[in-house]
Amino acid sequence: MKEIKDRILNDLNENIKKVANIQEFQVLKSKFLGKKGEISNLMKEISKIDKDKRKEFGAFVNSIKKEAEEILEEAFLNLKKKLKEEEEKKNWVDITLPGAKRRIGYEHILKQTIREIYDIFSSMGYKIVEGPEIETTWHNFDALNTPDWHPARDMQDTFYIKDNIILRTHTSPVQVRTMLNNEPPLAIISPGRVYRKDEPDATHSPAFNQVEGLYIDKNVTVGHLKATLERFLTMYFGGSRKVLLRPSYFPFVEPGYEVDVDCMFCGGKGCNVCKGTGWIEILGAGLVHPNVLKNVGYDPDEWQGFAFGTGVERIAMLKHGISDMREFYKNDMRFLGL
Repeated sequence: MKEIKDRILNDLNENIKKVANIQEFQVLKSKFLGKKGEISNLMKEISKIDKDKRKEFGAFVNSIKKEAEEILEEAFLNLKKKLKEEEEKKNWVDITLPGAKRRIGYEHILKQTIREIYDIFSSMGYKIVEGPEIETTWHNFDALNTPDWHPARDMQDTFYIKDNIILRTHTSPVQVRTMLNNEPPLAIISPGRVYRKDEPDATHSPAFNQVEGLYIDKNVTVGHLKATLERFLTMYFGGSRKVLLRPSYFPFVEPGYEVDVDCMFCGGKGCNVCKGTGWIEILGAGLVHPNVLKNVGYDPDEWQGFAFGTGVERIAMLKHGISDMREFYKNDMRFLGL
């Protein structure tokens, strides 16, 4: 009988070494201790044993069962410990290593610029107004004294969706809509994206951001316009900025001006940035044309006003020393982290 016991227990020990998980362990346990397992089958042989030896045989089989249960219990505890160690090793983290850095978001530089403009004009009592980027030709051109023959209305310069529906070329239609829906006096700025058929280069883009201002009241003069622009440019660029108005033509203002600001890089002494002139062109402006006032139902004999507009990219490039406006749209984190 000793040979039978040694064979069963040796077989059990050999099989335990091959067990890799709980499922395999349960299969092995059933093989030896299950209802149809080797030890249970051995117990069934008791009917073939002489009656006077059955008690001894039963004790023998129970001793095998007991030792097998002890072997399996120890093996199960060792297996659980092993599996736990493997799981801990798999998920182990070295807490002495530096923690993962979480990047903190920030505003795009153009958004920062627009917010600065908001703050400056809000402090002067201006209201921020926005409008649709898809516009009618009437709001974008006709109401602004821009006739059919004007080159800006050519399909080579403007994105047309339909005959009279376009992507706006400036934010001036917002001014038109505001005047149509409000009685004067009023003071607004209208920021937003605009579209023109320009080839992308260092200073041009088919889509860019613009901000325009409009002030309507009685007895408005060029002096009010210049004072407003000097205050805006001084607050945005810092220092004490000077403004130069150069006569120019825009169909929606009369008189119209190209507006220069004294060079913030050389203080007006002349440098490479201002090309030795001491001045940098910054925006366009003028007194609102009487025809525009008539088109929105304002009496030009009673009400006057001034308007101005500039590219957000333009002034951001000057303030931050950026030479190529395409950098704003490349999604380069090294640049956008300015």
